[in-house]
Amino acid sequence: MDDPRLKKLKYRAWHRGFVEADLILGPFADLHVAGLGPDDLDAFEILLDQPDPDLFAWIVGTAEAPAELDGPVLARIREFRHVAHAAAGKGA
Repeated sequence: MDDPRLKKLKYRAWHRGFVEADLILGPFADLHVAGLGPDDLDAFEILLDQPDPDLFAWIVGTAEAPAELDGPVLARIREFRHVAHAAAGKGA
């Protein structure tokens, strides 16, 4: 992957300063960011611009995301988290 934007998004996903978010967003970015279309990349970047506690709460379902941010990319991240946790034997 030589695209500077994709590299930057992966870096930002892994280095948020909020470990719980890093451990969801980093692996998600590693596996999925290269396959996202331009609109989804924009949406992912906007999500990464959000405060860590808010974004994490939206991902794990302890708070509702604002309607303008609660789209297909956030849904994919939620599903990724659910599948990853189930595979690790941690439930939802």
